[in-house]
Formats: sequence, C-alpha cells, structure tokens
Amino acid sequence: MYQSIQDLIEQANSKQLPLARIILENEMALTDKSEEDVYELLDRHYEVMTASAQKALDQPQKMVGGLISGQAARQRRYSQPLCGDYLNNVMAMALSGSEVNAAMGLVCAAPTGGASGILPAVLLATGQKLGSTRRQLLDALLVASGIGAVITKNATVSGAEGGCQAECGSAAAMAAAAVVTLAGGSPEACANAVAIALMNCLGLICDPVAGMVQLPCAYRNASQAVNAIISADLALAGQSSVIPADEVIEAMYRVGKLMPTQLRETALGGIAASKTAQQIASRLGF
Repeated sequence: MYQSIQDLIEQANSKQLPLARIILENEMALTDKSEEDVYELLDRHYEVMTASAQKALDQPQKMVGGLISGQAARQRRYSQPLCGDYLNNVMAMALSGSEVNAAMGLVCAAPTGGASGILPAVLLATGQKLGSTRRQLLDALLVASGIGAVITKNATVSGAEGGCQAECGSAAAMAAAAVVTLAGGSPEACANAVAIALMNCLGLICDPVAGMVQLPCAYRNASQAVNAIISADLALAGQSSVIPADEVIEAMYRVGKLMPTQLRETALGGIAASKTAQQIASRLGF
C-alpha cells in the first residue's frame, strides 16, 4: 500500500519496478481483481476518454446556455497555431471533453467532471506523438490514477472545497505524470512533474459563470492540459521541483482552505460576479 507520492517512489525503486506496477499491485490487493480485470476496466475508461476527447471536434455539442458550444471544432480548425499542431490538438481535445461534459454526455471524471477534458486530451495527443502502444497508454492511465488517489487521500479534488486548483490542477498533475510515464521517465521525474504542475496553478479559483461548468472551465481544461505537458517536459529535462510533491499537494490543500467561499464553485466571485456574467445568469434564469 502507498500513502504518498514518496511512498510510490520508494516502493518503485526498492522493488525495481515501474510506478504502474506498484499501483497495479495495490489496486489488485484493494479490490481482489486480477491483473486482467484491472486492465479491462482501464481499457473501458480509456474508450470513454477517447470518445469524449473526439466527439465535439467536428460536431458542436448542445447544452443549456451554450456558452462553450463549438469551441472544440473552432480550435481544431485553427490552421496556424503558434504553439504547434501537437499542443493545438491537445487544446482542441480538452475543449471537446468540456463540451461533452457540459452537454451531459458520458465522460470519465479524472478526477472530476469539470476537469474531465484534461487527462484524455493529454493521453491521446501524446500517445499519437510518441507512437505509444495501447498497453503503454493504459500503464500511463494507471500512473495518473495513482497520483489522483494520493491527492484525493491527502488533500482534495473538489472545486467546492479547494477551488479550480484542486480540480483542473489535480488533473494536470495526473496528466503530467502520465506524460512522463509515456516518455519513459523515472519515478522521480513523475513526482517532479506532479509538483511543478500543481505549483503552476496554485491559487486557481473556481468561478463558473451562472453556476454552470462551462466558462471559464473549458479554457482551464485547455490551459491545464498544456500545463501538464510543459511540466512533464521540465521534469524530463532534469528540472527539480525542489519542494517535494507531497508538500506541494499539502500546500494546495491549505490554499484551498484559505479561499473565501465566493471563490469555491459558488458563482459568487471571480468572473462569475462580473457584469456580463451576471447578465448571462439572469438571461438563463439563474
């Protein structure tokens, strides 16, 4: 069993096993599932992720208010992205996941519905870029789930409790670890990527316009997907977070507790309290 990111690293190094194997064995022990059962479940989750990351790329989704309908298709059509095709593809698929979630479609809450565009977009785009096998993608998903489990145990992934740093930030941390795994990075690099991703969005508030998980949620899915990749690249280059990942997770939790309720998913602060946002809410009857 593992209780922290440091536990994961120490077990992986002492047993000379990849993080995915440590997390797999823990899952098997907790659920009495076989290795085949665990991977079958991972595969089903991956299928849902793939569908949500692609569904809105060509077909805008219908949703109450329609604040983000068509965003994914618009981003996909952008032909001269300054950030390159890879990151543009990541952003488009992250926006797709957000659209599907807002339209009450099927998503994989990784770790939440509001952040469900991040990990699928990063996994799919990076897997395509690296030519990853299905098993490699599922191992990366397994590592992401282990990171999410640690954050959930020791902090929070709830926007209502910790702001968007806890939702999209945690998803970015999970995705960053997944990218490092796909790239063949070490357990230490995974931990550094997790810490850097969370550092990059510490203090991010949750302020959904009209109380709907659309705006700015979709843009934060796109930006935090890119954050995950940047953080992974920093870690893979040998950069150290300096502050251990577990301490960064603890800091994120403390910051969330310090946030006023207006900045934690209540739609009473941030851009949700802006004049235009209030007009939107009034028009929609909220």
